[in-house]
Amino acid sequence: MTEPPRVTYTHGHHESVLRSHRRRTAEDSAGYLLPHLRAGISLLDIGCGPGTITADFATRIAPGSVTAVEQTDDALSLARAEMESRGLRNVAFLTSDVHALDLPDDTFDVVHAHQVLQHVADPVQALREMKRVCAPGGIVAARDADYAGFIWYPRLEPLDRWRELYERAARDNGGEPDAGRSLLAWARQAGFADITPGASTWCYATDDTRKWWGGMWADRILHSDLGHQLTDSGLATTAELEEISAAWRMWAADPDGWLAIPHGEILCRA
Repeated sequence: MTEPPRVTYTHGHHESVLRSHRRRTAEDSAGYLLPHLRAGISLLDIGCGPGTITADFATRIAPGSVTAVEQTDDALSLARAEMESRGLRNVAFLTSDVHALDLPDDTFDVVHAHQVLQHVADPVQALREMKRVCAPGGIVAARDADYAGFIWYPRLEPLDRWRELYERAARDNGGEPDAGRSLLAWARQAGFADITPGASTWCYATDDTRKWWGGMWADRILHSDLGHQLTDSGLATTAELEEISAAWRMWAADPDGWLAIPHGEILCRA
């Protein structure tokens, strides 16, 4: 059996990364999918991360079941803790690779992946696997950001450099940071014929959301796996990352500060 392709997860699981991922909800991250969910269905959540979206799904489709998937037991333990904290009992957990899911064909009514395909070595193969485990007539849903489409005000040169460095690191790790624009093409290549493409944005422009996003990235660029990769590889110096960190804090403190993050979305009928 051919070994699935491997990539390095660019973000890692530093506290600053989890601070970002734990803020996500089904409403702000999977709103395009919610009208298609109903009580009693089965749902596979690939790359569930700390499990906040997963838990929202489990609550919505109860007494149906959710299976949460991550590549490692350590990553999956974060989702387990989230389900335990919410008292949810309709979630199962599986360690598996999206390129070769350890699951039978035609199993789930809905197969979902949020911010996953940008981090995999072969997104088309990942979608083929998502299609394989989805029951006939079911839905495969994916949403990914597009880093080249990030826009912000005011323009700060260190933030331009932040995006340049992130995209370089993500591609060096085998991913595609501008995945959002490619979801439709990847789905077509994976063999889907009935595809509903779309887009949505996150926008951070209030005092509270700027403080959260800017503070999170000010820490993340210095202390997460990304920051270590950039300095260890020689792509950036510690002084440069400190300048980027300060720029994020400057942006967060500016009452005129504004940021929009575009996302591609696909709903595919299996």
